[in-house]
Parts: sequence; structure tokens; C-alpha cells
Amino acid sequence: MDERMTNAAGAVGLVLARPERLLGIEPFFMELIAGIEETLAQRDLSILVQVVPTHDAEVEIYRRWADWRLVDAVIVVNLVQDDQRPAVLRELGLPCLLVGPLAEPGFVTMIRSDEATAERAALAHLLGLGHRRLARVSGPARLEHTQVRTAAMLEECRAVGVEPTILEGDYSDDAGAQLTRRLLALPERPTAIVYDNDVMAVAGLRAAQVLGVAVPDQLSLIAWDDSILCQLSSPAMTTMRVDVHEYGVRVALSIFEILDGTPVTERWAPAARLVPRGTTAPPPPSA
Repeated sequence: MDERMTNAAGAVGLVLARPERLLGIEPFFMELIAGIEETLAQRDLSILVQVVPTHDAEVEIYRRWADWRLVDAVIVVNLVQDDQRPAVLRELGLPCLLVGPLAEPGFVTMIRSDEATAERAALAHLLGLGHRRLARVSGPARLEHTQVRTAAMLEECRAVGVEPTILEGDYSDDAGAQLTRRLLALPERPTAIVYDNDVMAVAGLRAAQVLGVAVPDQLSLIAWDDSILCQLSSPAMTTMRVDVHEYGVRVALSIFEILDGTPVTERWAPAARLVPRGTTAPPPPSA
């Protein structure tokens, strides 16, 4: 056993490199952490969460945790291309679990997610309704799961002769509202928009309503994750539902195996499924 791990800390670390203001308004990570925390508690383990502005700051947290033996393992989220964090954690001797859509070279300890299939399901719903002017308000483009969704959207749309418009957001309500207004100001505005999270989608719905664009008669919207925000919006939001709490449970189960030194079971995030509600309908006849 690595000398660093001889005295168990009884804690698992999770660093979120994102603006702190987003953590309070974005339901996804709150629900994920709840699933992790409840499951870890079964073995008297806790989760240590820190929010930092950048991945460089995240790496410094890992170094501090390793020096002070504050955590027994680390959960790494929001993977990016050429991600330095797995290599740093190897160097520090901190066991880690990667959470994301793609396999990292040399890593089998991952919770993978099938972002491409889910994105295609959202598009199939809109294409089946007759939409051809499609747009997407994505999360940050550097994130692997954003890139996978973008690639799936481009491939699916081009297969039917459609060229979608994709604008990059940051998961905030400000981005959802501003980018929706930009899309609706286009000479040929989209008849349907897919958002990468629920906060941007609900803000986009409100922006459309303020502009007098009727949802779903003139504009269809699909959100991701299906939090209570989507269920309480008016009209209620069509979503790609993910059981985020169960996602957290599966993360914690893999952490147990890492800490026990046993083979880590191959696990996938809960599959996203389409939940049609009141924000999707066929496009207006003029479109």
C-alpha cells in the first residue's frame, strides 16, 4: 500500500472548477453530491467538496490534500481534452475515479456516460416533429461531454441535410437568456433549441416569452437533466431526464471498490431518456 494511504482520512474529495455562483443555482451537482454523500455515509465516509475557479487551482487543491492526507480518493468530473488532472493524481499517489463520456488512456476506473445517444434522442424527437431549423445552447466547449454532444448533433443533422446553429454557454441563467435572444434575432431564427442544462433552458423560455415568441407554437425547447425547475416552468419543459441522484450512488459504489482495492465494476451513468412535456410541438406552418 502507498505510504500516503496508511492512515485513512475517512473522506473522498471532489473539486468543482466553476464559478461559485453557479453551484448555488445549478441543480445537477447538488443532486449528484447528495447521491454520493448518502451512499458514502453507509460506511461512515464523508465527501469533501471545494469550489475553485480553474483547473490549475484544482490541481493545487489535490497537492494540498495529498500533502496533508486529507482524502483517501478523489472524484474527477468535467473532463477536458488533454486533461492534466489524471496524471497529477497518479504522481501524487491519490486514487481517483474519472466521471465522463470518454476513456482516459490507462484508466479503467471510470463512470462513463453515453452523451451521444442521448443527444440523438433529443434530435430525433425534434426532427420527427418536423423541425429543420435547429439550434443548441451548449455548455463550455472545452468539456468532453460538450464535445461529444456537439459531434452527435452535427452528425445527426447533416445526415438529413440540416445545418444547426450552436452557441456556447456557461450553464448560467444569464447565458441561457442572452444566447436565446441572439438566436431569436437571426434572420431565419430556429424553430427548436436544445439546451445543455436546465437553468439555461428555463432562462431561455422566459427570454422567448418576453420577446413574444410563443412556446411551443412558434418555438420548441428541450432541456437537459429534468430538475424541479423544468417541471415547474410554464409550460413544463420537455427534457432529457437523467437520474442524477442514482448517478451519484454509482459513483460512490465505485469509490468503495477503489478504497477496498478490489476490481472496479464497469459502471455507466443512468441513461438519459426523453420526457415530452409542454415545450415541444411541430414547427409553425411558415417554417
